[in-house]
Amino acid sequence: MAESSTKPYMIRALHEWCTDNGYTPHLTVKVDSNTMVPRGYIKDGQITLNIDSLATNRLVIGNEAIEFQARFNGVTEDLYVPVAAVTAIYARETGAGMAFEATDSAAPVAASHVSVQADKGSKSEDDPKDPPPARPKLSIVK
Repeated sequence: MAESSTKPYMIRALHEWCTDNGYTPHLTVKVDSNTMVPRGYIKDGQITLNIDSLATNRLVIGNEAIEFQARFNGVTEDLYVPVAAVTAIYARETGAGMAFEATDSAAPVAASHVSVQADKGSKSEDDPKDPPPARPKLSIVK
């Protein structure tokens, strides 16, 4: 049996750490054909997502994918992010977190997932007025 990746475990641990400390966990994702997010929010092939409990519904951080619902421009969207596409998880307030290499992701298992579109230039209602930093200052979490 092949050893499983530590990446989803680290993502779950840092999400919990952010939550326990009152920080807002954000994911940076390299968007590929298997990543299902509102296309209007992609910048330079990446998207940053607020995965705080107040900004998401039905958040599941699995070993293969991260799935949840979030509101963009007042519309609830279903998101599917392959764990392989995650390039960072960090606390918006401090920048503390961890960066990862993105690898090729697998297609979603469930056929119920549909790629969603959003108007360009629209802003998520769950995002703060000041967008998260484009490049988080990642540091080692002790």
